[in-house]
Amino acid sequence: MDRKSASDLLNVENSHSKHASTDSLASDSKSSSLNSKLGQESYPASMNFSHLQQVNVTESGPPSRPDDPPLLPGEKVQGMAREVTYLCPYSGPARGTLSVTNYKLYFRSMDRETPYVVDVPLGVVSRIEKVGGASSRGENSYGIEVFCKDMRNLRFAHKQENHSRRNVFEKLQQFAFPLSHKLPLFAFEYTESFSENGWTVHEPIAELKRMGVPNDMWKISKLNESHEVCDSYPSVWAVPAAATDEDLRAVAQFRSRGRVPVLSWIHQESQATISRCSQPLVGVSGKRSTADERYIQLIMDANAQSHKLFIMDARPSANAIANKAKGGGYESEDAYQNAELVFLDIHNIHVMRESLRKLKELCFPNIEESRWLSGLESTFWLKHIKCILAGAVRIVDKVENHKTSVLVHCSDGWDRTAQLTALAMLMLDPYYRTIRGFEVLIEKEWLSFGHKFQQRIGHGDDHHSDADRSPVFLQFIDCVWQITQQYPNAFEFNDYFLITILDHLYSCRFGTFLFNSERERVAESVKQRTVSLWSFTNSTIDAYRNPLYWAGGMQQQVLVPVASMRHIKLWKGHYCRWNPSMRSQDPICQRTRELLVLKDQLERQVEECRRELQARVARNVATPPRLASPTHS
Repeated sequence: MDRKSASDLLNVENSHSKHASTDSLASDSKSSSLNSKLGQESYPASMNFSHLQQVNVTESGPPSRPDDPPLLPGEKVQGMAREVTYLCPYSGPARGTLSVTNYKLYFRSMDRETPYVVDVPLGVVSRIEKVGGASSRGENSYGIEVFCKDMRNLRFAHKQENHSRRNVFEKLQQFAFPLSHKLPLFAFEYTESFSENGWTVHEPIAELKRMGVPNDMWKISKLNESHEVCDSYPSVWAVPAAATDEDLRAVAQFRSRGRVPVLSWIHQESQATISRCSQPLVGVSGKRSTADERYIQLIMDANAQSHKLFIMDARPSANAIANKAKGGGYESEDAYQNAELVFLDIHNIHVMRESLRKLKELCFPNIEESRWLSGLESTFWLKHIKCILAGAVRIVDKVENHKTSVLVHCSDGWDRTAQLTALAMLMLDPYYRTIRGFEVLIEKEWLSFGHKFQQRIGHGDDHHSDADRSPVFLQFIDCVWQITQQYPNAFEFNDYFLITILDHLYSCRFGTFLFNSERERVAESVKQRTVSLWSFTNSTIDAYRNPLYWAGGMQQQVLVPVASMRHIKLWKGHYCRWNPSMRSQDPICQRTRELLVLKDQLERQVEECRRELQARVARNVATPPRLASPTHS
């Protein structure tokens, strides 16, 4: 196929992008500067916008004036300040108009031939600080600095005589941290509708049936339907068929936060399983629970091919021992017969938070060439990614090669446990490597099993130094990216899909990642009152397809990535994406779409050739062979 013919189908995108440079989220095309139009009527000279004004805009859509922000359904402009200077660390200062809506911060330069646009969802904002005071005299020394959760900071300079800084600061504080100001998150005001309903992506019983549950050894339990036994667990569990409701209640008493061992995944051939839970409440005195020991034996017995169970404790052994002092601990191999305990040495949320802080310092705003490698090593980020991947690989090895069941936990079972189970399932099951399957994996292992997204991300609150914040889910997505780099043909989705998920992890535009548990989301009627991220992605699914994906025989293969520092790479496309010198020169999305068009054409040609070959074979069978002349001696 002629390359031009593929790109011709996609010229719409190019016609937008040549009008404005942008610092907006790549995934947020509906609200990015690419949808804004130039050359429209400007503000009348008589209107004074030198200070911030309250603006009531009720309709979404494209801007009516050049410096108006494009709006999403439900989005309203809350204020606007003119003669603001954006201090870009790469292209220098740009003067223009700064708008604040109930969803985003939007800056558009007015002093450049090609307008420069900054479009940032306020959910991305971690904290806001005033820079300079009344005595500041230097140029651009008086203004506001915005610190973001997505590896960048933004700085805006105000003219003191315009008195616009205080109002902008107040509006940003109010709408970046709505929960701290008794306001709703934007997801509850966003009203856009899509062709797909993302809330139907994950149906727990249907997913269990896909894996072959219920069966002789496993059953579906609705004991937690009202979230009374465990308030951070899903309402539907898969548990050993021989376990009674009384057994489950007794085990919940001996597990931290009541998080009993339940099924995550089952190997349909060997019946080896991955189960997850929290730490046992052993304490310093070494308490035991007959109910818990019997229950673990039931999980072991459910796999007839092995008389052993591996308990993968995600923590370093020193941390697990220290947890005994707080009433927690780990399983004693004396108490749990035929169980082998393995510590995976993955550090806690506080270590990971500090590691990401160092990585941000290294990547933004400027990258020092002379100390790039040593600086990267000193963050320990790649080492942590390697440890998580290595742990998941060990789980896969036990399940696939040894046909042995595995029980995974950390302390509470909602951080490192989710990383390990989800990654192991991704490596073992090709379904989770499809776009919709990956959405199910996130819904199942992260959302329904109670990863505390609200606390780890800090949606809508201004407690930026909260000790509960940590990049646990970011590390999981990074690990997924690492596997896609080693197996580029095994995944239906591309990098853009992973970055879109991370962008909207913070944005608060969709209800998917809000709150800490299924129980909280049910109480807040999230499915009824907000839009799912999967509605957005599945309505434009071609944008996220990997053109190299091969759904043929190789798809059934179990993936075993090499978890070695020689193979782990920094995901520059995510962590360094705000630095123009680190971006790829080719528009990757455009090239991907061209490849998808080409792939579609080639697949059609192959199908036509296959049909033609079958028709020829059929004709040859229908035509009787000509008799050969007899041979005369």
